[in-house]
Amino acid sequence: MGGVGAVSPQGFKSGFVALVGRPNAGKSTLLNAMMGKKIAITSNTAQTTRHRFRAALTTEDFQLVIVDTPGIHKPHDALGEELNVSAENAIGDVDVVALLVDTTKPIGRGDEWVAARVREARGAKVCVLTKTDRATPEQVRHQLEAARSLADWDAITSLSAQEGTGVAAFIDLVAGHLPAGPKWFPDDMDTDLSEEVMVAEFIREKVLLNYRDEVPHAIGVGVEQMEYVRKKDLMRIFAVIYVERESQKGIIIGQGGRAVRQVGIEARCDLEQLLGCRVFLDLSVKCKKDWRRDANQIRRFGYGE
Repeated sequence: MGGVGAVSPQGFKSGFVALVGRPNAGKSTLLNAMMGKKIAITSNTAQTTRHRFRAALTTEDFQLVIVDTPGIHKPHDALGEELNVSAENAIGDVDVVALLVDTTKPIGRGDEWVAARVREARGAKVCVLTKTDRATPEQVRHQLEAARSLADWDAITSLSAQEGTGVAAFIDLVAGHLPAGPKWFPDDMDTDLSEEVMVAEFIREKVLLNYRDEVPHAIGVGVEQMEYVRKKDLMRIFAVIYVERESQKGIIIGQGGRAVRQVGIEARCDLEQLLGCRVFLDLSVKCKKDWRRDANQIRRFGYGE
C-alpha cells in the first residue's frame, strides 16, 4: 500500500487505519484534527468526500497512515456506487478499522449496514463516538450502549474532532494496534492526493458551503491548468465547475457572476495557505449532462476507485 521510504529505527511501528461510517459521521473532520491541518474538505452535505485517499501522521515512534473514505450509503447513481466500492475496499486491507458513529443521531440501519462490513475486516476494530461537543452526557451514554451491540470491538472511544478533545487519545489507541514496520511515506509527505486534486477539492468545498439543495451533488470540479510564476511568487490556476444541467449553470454563476466570484474568493484564501504563495484563480462553469451516471466521467474526475 505504498512505497517504503527511509530505513526506520528499531522498534518503529507503522500501519493503516481506515475511517469509515455513514455520510456526515465526521470522518474528514477527524482526519484534519489528527493531522493538525486541513487536508480533507468538510461540509454538512452528505457525500462531501468523493476520494479515498491517505494521509500520513509520522512521529519518532510510529507512522500512522489514515485512510479517509466516502460515507457508505444506499447509492442512487453510478457515482454513489463507485463511492461505496471505494469505501468498502478500504476496510479489507488495513490494520485498524475505525467505525465513526455520530452521537447526536440514533443508531439506525445505515450504521448497522456499515458495521456488518466492519465485522468482516481482518484488522482491529474500534468504535468512535463523534461530535460529543454537540451531545448531552445522556446521549453519549445511550450511544455507547447501542454501539456495543454493533460488533465485537477491540475498543470503544468518544471524541470531539471539532474541539480536539479525545483526538490524542484516539491516536494513541490506534498506534497501540500497529505492527512493527517501515515508513510508507517520506517524513515531508502528508497525503497521497496530487496537488491538482487537492485544489479541485478545496474549490468544490466552497461550492458545497455556498449553495443548497441538489446543486452541490451535481457539481464536479476539474483543474485544467496550474502554472507557477516564480518572479511573482504566484500560482495561476484555471479550473472548471461542471454541472449536469444548463439550468444549474445560472445558479452557480449567480446574478452578474457574483455567486461564482464568492466561491473564488473563499477558495483562494484556502489555496494560498495550501500552496504557500499568492494565487490567481480563474473559475468557469460548464455543463456535462448527467455526468454522475457516466462511470467514465466519474473516473476522469478521480472519484471512487
